[in-house]
Amino acid sequence: MRMFNGTPENISGAPDYDRPIIIGVDEAGRGPLAGPVVAGAVLLCKGAPSGLADSKQLSAKRRSVLDEQLRVTCYWAVGIAQPEEIDQLNILVATMQAMTSAVAGLAQCVGADPGQVLIDGNMTPAGRAPDWRWKGRAIVGGDATEPAISAASIIAKEWRDRLMCEAAHDHPHYGWERNKGYGTREHMEALHRHGPTPLHRQSFAPVAQLALL
Repeated sequence: MRMFNGTPENISGAPDYDRPIIIGVDEAGRGPLAGPVVAGAVLLCKGAPSGLADSKQLSAKRRSVLDEQLRVTCYWAVGIAQPEEIDQLNILVATMQAMTSAVAGLAQCVGADPGQVLIDGNMTPAGRAPDWRWKGRAIVGGDATEPAISAASIIAKEWRDRLMCEAAHDHPHYGWERNKGYGTREHMEALHRHGPTPLHRQSFAPVAQLALL
């Protein structure tokens, strides 16, 4: 499990944010056949960009702009579970642990634990990740209704997309710069032709079935 975090860069003096501290959390990459799952956590500060929305509903250009603006105006962190961790733990547990890493990294960055963590979806990491220690609330569709979760979804997706584009340079046959590891026709044809890579999730059925051929 890996974690990265950052502090506001373009705010003079101490960053201003609402109290109690409320963090938004979302993930990117639960469904693909290859690559990590990435969880984002964001504490919105004064000066955060407007127009936040579910990352999937934004154009690539707009999402990229918002990602850059968020990372220089807000506290943020990402937690990453690699394919081998997904295979070992299963995708749900790996996602919950990535979320836990992201929140821990953000709390470390801010220097205080959040009063509440808002999580996109219908479950929280409580009872699913051993290090989870915060009050969490799951919100179905929260990436479209809660700005902090929207921000986390943008951070997570952009971070993962960059990782998959970098991985495409090392594994050029699969079209990851276009499909980001999802099981598109292009990806599936390349899998049958070239076989799986170390970045493929061996526990996912299409990849596991190829291993049996």
